[in-house]
Amino acid sequence: MSAVLGYCTNVHAGATLSATLAALDRHATAVRAIVAPNGLLPIGLWLSSRAANEVRNDADGTKRLRDWLASRGLVVFTMNGFPYGDFHAGSVKKAVYEPHWGDVRRALYTMALADILAEILPDATVAPDIALEGSISTLPLGWRPSFAQHGYGSSLGVAASQLLQVARHLRQIEDRTGACIHLDLEPEPGCALDRASQVVEFFDRCVKPGPGLVDPRRYLRVCHDICHSAVMFEPQRETIEAYRAGGVRVGKVQISSAIVCDGSDRAFRELRNFDEPKFLHQTSVLDGHGVVHAFEDLDRAFDDAPDGIWRVHFHVPIDLDSLGALGTSQREIDELLTAISPADGIHHFEVETYAWNAMPMDFRRDSLARGIADELLWIRPRMAKIGLLDA
Repeated sequence: MSAVLGYCTNVHAGATLSATLAALDRHATAVRAIVAPNGLLPIGLWLSSRAANEVRNDADGTKRLRDWLASRGLVVFTMNGFPYGDFHAGSVKKAVYEPHWGDVRRALYTMALADILAEILPDATVAPDIALEGSISTLPLGWRPSFAQHGYGSSLGVAASQLLQVARHLRQIEDRTGACIHLDLEPEPGCALDRASQVVEFFDRCVKPGPGLVDPRRYLRVCHDICHSAVMFEPQRETIEAYRAGGVRVGKVQISSAIVCDGSDRAFRELRNFDEPKFLHQTSVLDGHGVVHAFEDLDRAFDDAPDGIWRVHFHVPIDLDSLGALGTSQREIDELLTAISPADGIHHFEVETYAWNAMPMDFRRDSLARGIADELLWIRPRMAKIGLLDA
């Protein structure tokens, strides 16, 4: 099975189904006109909990959605199940991590997405590389402080139980439809799981065979976000090797890039332009002694202002290797791609630059569609060169 490359539509606002479709009609169709004018454009669909319920509560909702997408040349191969609510509210920050996996609402939302995805995957006659596999990325249990406030041990047990229940639901979907949909936990700085070693430990402790689920790791995997590993100063190749050695499968790769600041006065001045109020921008600083200092947001890092190399969780365009005096972690994209082996069985790759509209105006493009298209046109030949995509 060949890999699939698309972009994540959580870059578009859409708290309701009508708003989501309007955004796709405006932007995704324009991206397709640039990168695949005579073909299909794979997308990673984001539906808020409210939008997902609108689809599920309509007897013909999934058929309508599938037909609507098909009429515009859009095919869904993956879904982003991380943001539950309005991801483009005035200030999202830590709200994006709620509800966490200790809350039944998270499991119900995820199963609703799986049911929708199973119905809107394209037919094998239309897109054979997409038809029989779907993926859903999700938060890595929860934001560590709030997850721990509920009692880390008990929260961990409830989270594991709910994840296994979702895995059973995914097995039932595969039995019914023949399509394997996997749920992929996405490590992120500051969350309960933010390093590969923590993910492997969680899988070893909690993701085990049980009644009605002989192979839970078929349905529970990892979403590897390149930006997140870069911010953690976790080498991409070592991360992939850790998952491989731990028997944890990577179900999806999110191709993304972080801000890198060398600590110069000019770079600091430009970095302050990225300190914006909507999203959380976890920041790590590697000092001269090899110690990494972690801050939950960029403004907190500025308060302390340690010397060293700064990396900031701000998803910037992957086709840029610099932002004025600032750098990016773009080179880590190639490091990750070349670390992948065919035996890893990773088929889903998704460009996820959701912060286009939060960037300073100097770094935006003539249109959002143009910016997204530029990213896809930049990464496509790089993946083809190493055999991850058909040339």
